[in-house]
Amino acid sequence: MKKQLLYIIIIFFTASVFPLFSQERPDALQKYKNGEYEEAVKICLNEIEQMPRNMDSYTVLGWSLIKLKKYQEALDYSLAALKISRYDSRIIENCGEASYYLGNNLEALKYFEEYVSLVQSGGRIDVVYYYMGEIFIQIGEFHHADIALTTALYHSPNIARWWARLGYTREMAEDYKWSLDAYDKALKLNPSNPEAVRGKNRVQMKLAG
Repeated sequence: MKKQLLYIIIIFFTASVFPLFSQERPDALQKYKNGEYEEAVKICLNEIEQMPRNMDSYTVLGWSLIKLKKYQEALDYSLAALKISRYDSRIIENCGEASYYLGNNLEALKYFEEYVSLVQSGGRIDVVYYYMGEIFIQIGEFHHADIALTTALYHSPNIARWWARLGYTREMAEDYKWSLDAYDKALKLNPSNPEAVRGKNRVQMKLAG
């Protein structure tokens, strides 16, 4: 009887105390979601020091550093993470995004293309296709940009700025009818979008002329 009572006390103590410890443990992902990027970085670096192969920590670290515009640091840590897990799609996306903001378009495109070969839906597939579209615009490959932006909008159809960029892409390709259609969709979502307003005016003048 005494043994049974002792077991009950131990179980009760364990159940009540351990949740307290878990609640006190800092959560890097929650800090990131709250916009506390510096705190998220600190937590992730501490976690990596304790568990050098923790890919979740490397992932949130990359996200946070990118939000802080510390792109080279984000790329350096992400490249280190790829040496641990070469095909972690989250890390590959971080490499692409950091490279994009560093102005290394072709390097970024390589990572983004690898990401979409691994991830067909969900995750950051919409954002990755958007970045690919922007890169193709910058290098003058408007047909590829059209495909990438159209795919981004298939996954996230309610982003006015992306519709405006698709309108611009088609305008540059001299596909004015469908350019106007994209600008109209952007303005339906956001009537004051300046890029769409200017773009629609330009295209209407070209169609009228």
